[in-house]
Amino acid sequence: MYKFNLTNPLAGSMMIGMACLSCAPKQQNKTPYNIVFIMTDDHTAQMMSCYDNRFIQTPNLDRIAADGVRFTNSFVANSLSGPSRACMITGKHSCGNLFYDNTTCVFDGSQQTFPKLLSKAGYQTALIGKWHLESLPTGFDYWQIVPGQGDYYNPDFITMQNDTIQKPGYLTNSPADDAIDWIDRRDEEKPSCILVRHKAIHRNWLADTTHLTMFEDMKIDLPETFYDDYKGRPAAAAQEMSIAKDMDLVYDLKVQTPGRESRLSERYYSYIDRMNPEERAAWDRFYNPIAEDFEKRNLSGKELAEWKYDRYMKDYMKVVYSLDQNVGRLLDYLEEEGLLKNTLVVYTSDQGFYMGEHGWFDKRFMYEESFHTPLIMRLPDGFERRGDIDQMVQNIDYAPTFLELAGVEVPGDIHGKSLVPLLKGENPEDWRTSLYYHFYEFPAEHMVKRHFGVRTDRYKLIHFYRDINQWEFYDLQNDPHELVNLYGNPEYQDQIDMAKKELLKLQEQYNDPIRFTVTE
Repeated sequence: MYKFNLTNPLAGSMMIGMACLSCAPKQQNKTPYNIVFIMTDDHTAQMMSCYDNRFIQTPNLDRIAADGVRFTNSFVANSLSGPSRACMITGKHSCGNLFYDNTTCVFDGSQQTFPKLLSKAGYQTALIGKWHLESLPTGFDYWQIVPGQGDYYNPDFITMQNDTIQKPGYLTNSPADDAIDWIDRRDEEKPSCILVRHKAIHRNWLADTTHLTMFEDMKIDLPETFYDDYKGRPAAAAQEMSIAKDMDLVYDLKVQTPGRESRLSERYYSYIDRMNPEERAAWDRFYNPIAEDFEKRNLSGKELAEWKYDRYMKDYMKVVYSLDQNVGRLLDYLEEEGLLKNTLVVYTSDQGFYMGEHGWFDKRFMYEESFHTPLIMRLPDGFERRGDIDQMVQNIDYAPTFLELAGVEVPGDIHGKSLVPLLKGENPEDWRTSLYYHFYEFPAEHMVKRHFGVRTDRYKLIHFYRDINQWEFYDLQNDPHELVNLYGNPEYQDQIDMAKKELLKLQEQYNDPIRFTVTE
């Protein structure tokens, strides 16, 4: 298996395979390509074996990469579920689509989106699964979504008729079932684009009850930065997403014993109460002994933190396993029906996630683990590119990519860049050399400070603002774990000044009204 060292942004030398034998498409495609765009929630590259094989094997996701390309420098514009989805569907930063955070915003469904533009060009469009943009979907021929975050067990779905229906079973199975059904019923004379949106692998990592015993014998090493002390980084120290301090024993780790009440325990029990009797019996058979053993141990300090980390990782991997299986079912269907030849299959997540790095779970920060996101594509006939693509790409690039692939003119107000030239094996001289990021949700869950920043191939500059005025600067080549804040270090002053100029240039380019002044 191939491995991508997520903490090293320059690890493009770890290749899936060499670049294509012939970079340009062999022949011009006679009919428009179909698009199957699969997205998950909080699935990080550390938990995909085509990027990192330390923890779990994901053979079906790996099939996508092996038959196409793996982006090694893929990033988000705002590491939060709703805003990230808005960036993808509009091709614009949050300041352009105006969906800034999960707590105050409702997506304006009247605005331009790539499914609407594809529909105008004759595409059939569908959305299935998690939407999470508060308003109902617009611009799709067909949609069926879960309310809000959705439920893992016997989930509810909102239909186009604005009815709510309940489906039996485990949620991760439903999007694959529904996608296969829709593709099977589509008009074969027209091209199609379907967005398959999974709730997995979102907190609180509730696994299919048939997979509960998986990975239990696995020994999982602590990340190198698990006991980070956040020296010189007050914004990093101020968060509330610590595994040791903030991960809830009942809600997150299923320690369901009497007396373990918390502000989240009632919500946890509402989730598992959705199970049928057989599912609940399997759940209790597995988790009750773990809870009883935990109470006997009376853990504290580092022992408690490491016990929580171990449980977290194993629950997370079980949810990944179900996701990978269902991606495989969809791929098998496309292959059996002969549809892969003319279909672009894309897999990504709404952001990365912390698997214990810096002692954390969750996302939000511009640090590499949550800023970086997996992106793999299985390419249709005519595109012979294989292996790694190392250029810096961002989730605002998906919309213009799909539009160009469909032969639709990309509107000038879209912030992203089409990835089609990269998929053809080209190496555009004018490709971007920096990325812009802006996180707006504070005060809110996990209490990550508002911040914006710029990343180049080697350096990263971050400014935390609002109730704090803090700059951070990292040399990613020499400090891939982002532990040493170099802001104010005279040896790096020239690079810091250059990064500030680049940051301001991007803020002006994207017309972000929240900016710093050059004097700061």
